[in-house]
Amino acid sequence: MSLYLFQILNGVGLGMIYFLISVGLTIIFGLLNFVNFAHGAYYLIGSYLCFTVVALTGNFWLALAIAPIAVAILALITERILIKRAYHLPHTYHILITLGIALIIQELTISIWGPIGKSVAVPEALQGVFQMGNFFYPKYRLFVILFSAVIAFALWLLLERTRFGALVRAGSEDTETVSLLGTHIHKLFSLTFALGVGLAGVAGVLAAPIRGVHPFVGVEVLGIAFVVVVIGGMGSFTGALVGGLIVGLVQSLMTTIWPQGASLMIYGAMAFVILLRPYGLFGRA
Repeated sequence: MSLYLFQILNGVGLGMIYFLISVGLTIIFGLLNFVNFAHGAYYLIGSYLCFTVVALTGNFWLALAIAPIAVAILALITERILIKRAYHLPHTYHILITLGIALIIQELTISIWGPIGKSVAVPEALQGVFQMGNFFYPKYRLFVILFSAVIAFALWLLLERTRFGALVRAGSEDTETVSLLGTHIHKLFSLTFALGVGLAGVAGVLAAPIRGVHPFVGVEVLGIAFVVVVIGGMGSFTGALVGGLIVGLVQSLMTTIWPQGASLMIYGAMAFVILLRPYGLFGRA
């Protein structure tokens, strides 16, 4: 039972990281109707910036503060220069443009940091394990769960209790009306894109001490992010949270029960949900 409890907590931690990745993807799609295949590449940048800051300063907390902001600024620049010109185009063009951005980022990463993966040390304050009776659990993984939950709550407050969140939700329903009511819609688009990508940067930093960093991790997390979005439903905050937890728990538990089929069962869970609800658990037609 201790083993399964350990894996369940691991699954929750993974699920919260997957939520941070996929919620940005689903927010961007919900408001902008834009398919961002470069989302995993921004996660990649966040993880490598974390490695660089920790290597130079030895301060993980500084990396947690700097890397997501740097990723959001890079996303804002990319959006203003290139991506905003493609909003009115069909999704095929979105995929081509963002795939090109992802490949450029991946190759630049290899050129700067090399093709070999890197490891990031767990911050000193979170080294060791948390003990509760005969059960032991790494402090850092527990921190990831709690910190991600705080971010999820703060994001919910932002989207549900602020004027910005109201504009994002209204814009996802009727962009033209929001624009006619006096909102600078392109500024709203840019801020939403930067927010969504910045959350992927946060996920990259949090995951770095657990899984390390390597140049091809962006491709891996992009696939998982789309699975989470499909399970939860496009454009749904709650769907991203529930879908992330489902994928994380399935992946973690299956590594104990059937290690060879852990990745397969993620897509099996997605197929099962699609059969029951083609638009996802919380998606709309």
